[in-house]
Amino acid sequence: MYRFGWWTTGRDEAAVELLKTVLDAINQDVIKGEISYVFISREKGESRYSDEIIEISQAKAIPCVSFSAKKFKPELRKTNRELWRDEYHDQVLQLVTPYEADLIVLAGYMWVVSASACERLKLINLHPALPGGPEGTWQEVIWKLIKEDHDKTGAMMHLVTPELDKGPPVTYFSFPIKGHEWDDLWQDFAERLKKAGSFENLVNTIGEQLPLFKKIREEGVKRELPLIVNTMRAFSLGEISLSDLKEPREIICDDISNNAQ
Repeated sequence: MYRFGWWTTGRDEAAVELLKTVLDAINQDVIKGEISYVFISREKGESRYSDEIIEISQAKAIPCVSFSAKKFKPELRKTNRELWRDEYHDQVLQLVTPYEADLIVLAGYMWVVSASACERLKLINLHPALPGGPEGTWQEVIWKLIKEDHDKTGAMMHLVTPELDKGPPVTYFSFPIKGHEWDDLWQDFAERLKKAGSFENLVNTIGEQLPLFKKIREEGVKRELPLIVNTMRAFSLGEISLSDLKEPREIICDDISNNAQ
């Protein structure tokens, strides 16, 4: 049986729902594998969401390793982030060594993984842009899409490497952001931009309440869970292997029960 490790920070409800969705997909035999362990970068009591993930893991008899990043050498984190990252993940590697996993999914894991961890483990992560698309956080990506007048966007699962967000893409989804329902939103943006006087002023005043921004985010978010589930399914069926990565595979993300396409 294919074994997945699950790394998360458990920062919000979305992190909880993601774990629940994947466990349901495993239970329904959509994903032909198991979560062999959960690692959470918080300890019990730091957040109600991370506490819930710990409780879910325990209820499912999944080994759960919790180790607070926030409480680990906070002064070092302030003065030398790279050294802190290395030392923290060295400790993490020791803690997860007893548990075997064919692949580790970073699922709302909010820390940059150390180079040594990237080299020792096989990790994949979600990046909210198409292969070759904008870099940065999801907010930065959306603003770049709008400013640069892109025709489409999407998200990808990629191999985690020491170079942040530069690992080879594994799977992706895409959707258009021009034509039909989008035309009025782009026209609204153009009118607001003219009134604001500059793109920077628009970002600082209207910000994420811009209807075009909100629509792009909404369409991306609703496809992210299916992408993660179907990527895990494809790995569990042997349809994708990190040892034989060629072209990234497009995933049709209309429903989580869809097979990888």
